[in-house]
Amino acid sequence: MPLLRLRLIAPLLATLALAACQEGPSRPPCAEGETCLEFGNNTEPATLDPQQSNLVDEFQVIGDLNVGLTTDAPDGTPIPALAERWETTPDGLVWTFHLREAKWSDGTPITADDFVYAYRRILKPETASIYAYLVFLLKNGAAVNAGDAPPEALGARALGPRTLELTLEHPAPYLPELLKHLSFFPVPQHVVERLGDQWVQPGNYVSSGPYQLVSWRLGEYIEVEKNPHFWEADEVCVDTIRYYPTPDAVTAERRVAAGELDINTGFQSNRLSKINETMPGYARTHISLATSYLSFNTRTVAAFRDPRVRKALSAAIDRDFITDKLLRAGQVPAYAFVPPGTANYVQDGPQTSFAGLSFEDRQALARDLLAQAGYGPDRPLEVEIKTGNTPDTTLMMQAIQADWQAVGVEVALAQNEGQIAFAAYRMRDFEVGSMSWYADYNDPLTFLELLHSQ
Repeated sequence: MPLLRLRLIAPLLATLALAACQEGPSRPPCAEGETCLEFGNNTEPATLDPQQSNLVDEFQVIGDLNVGLTTDAPDGTPIPALAERWETTPDGLVWTFHLREAKWSDGTPITADDFVYAYRRILKPETASIYAYLVFLLKNGAAVNAGDAPPEALGARALGPRTLELTLEHPAPYLPELLKHLSFFPVPQHVVERLGDQWVQPGNYVSSGPYQLVSWRLGEYIEVEKNPHFWEADEVCVDTIRYYPTPDAVTAERRVAAGELDINTGFQSNRLSKINETMPGYARTHISLATSYLSFNTRTVAAFRDPRVRKALSAAIDRDFITDKLLRAGQVPAYAFVPPGTANYVQDGPQTSFAGLSFEDRQALARDLLAQAGYGPDRPLEVEIKTGNTPDTTLMMQAIQADWQAVGVEVALAQNEGQIAFAAYRMRDFEVGSMSWYADYNDPLTFLELLHSQ
């Protein structure tokens, strides 16, 4: 289903400085005269390395610690960040970025070489970056990643300390959008080469953005404070942020109500009306370019290699019931992988062939397709859905379990803590995985490239 971004936030931002520095029942003290933000952030990050991360909850922290060539304007469009300006050749293949005079959090100048080093590093197989494929947009990126070309062949070079040239494999007008992504952030070469993977630990971490890492108390919170070397440090209005793992959305809701948290990145969808009733102004929703979907492991489950089986399982899901009766926060049914509103995409784009059928007709279609594939009452298809244990996901998977059982499929649910589930997905240790994808940039390729299985 196309998703809405759901968020709980204490209202009256004009009084944030006062409210944020008040101590709640379990709220750490805030220094006098400073502003502190207690931030609920769903899951514990697995890493703060921008080139090894792949979760939205990790980016919440990494994106405050670091910044790229471009960043988000209030409306989400790309604006200059570490790059003050840029130009491109008429064919759209060569982009030249002129960097502002900026420093790492240790006071060392940020140079074009830090970007070149970062892009070569993310393509190294030993970096094991899920997002390495995004850098394939740079000339010879895929070849460097495969070991078929040396790192020096990559289409990224420093023309001077503050001039970066990027050469692309093909024209990409969405490049400024893509450069906001953490995979294109620079990394501090002078620190990474000295400390290796330990550079991301508190006391070692050197960042390019408005904040610097102070501490990481596993299972409790990550603490960052204002980076005095940030080029706009005087414009940063919050002095300290603490990010708390909050996998239980209802508990997080109570903590926001009690003043222990100023914001939580999500809430249980079907509690929206209740939250609006008991805490008016706290719940915020907005449309995101995102799709919730199921991934079928065709490597380990032979049945999923049959497109009739995959189509049957997709057709059998009552999307309208899930969005309208279970979630109830404005989500809409998805009959295409690319959500509506995506830039550079056809209006009313292609949908599944069964999109116009009633749910009853889709169930009948599912039974027929399963029968054609050799499955039925005497030989039921048996599958396991591996899923994270967030409330919304649990509701959806229970509904899907019931829908599939209604067409004769035997379904087991395996619930895991979020990080455990994501680790299993990365290792392909699943039959059916419950997943969602938030666009990395506003272009259909951010969704369509997921269809390249490796």
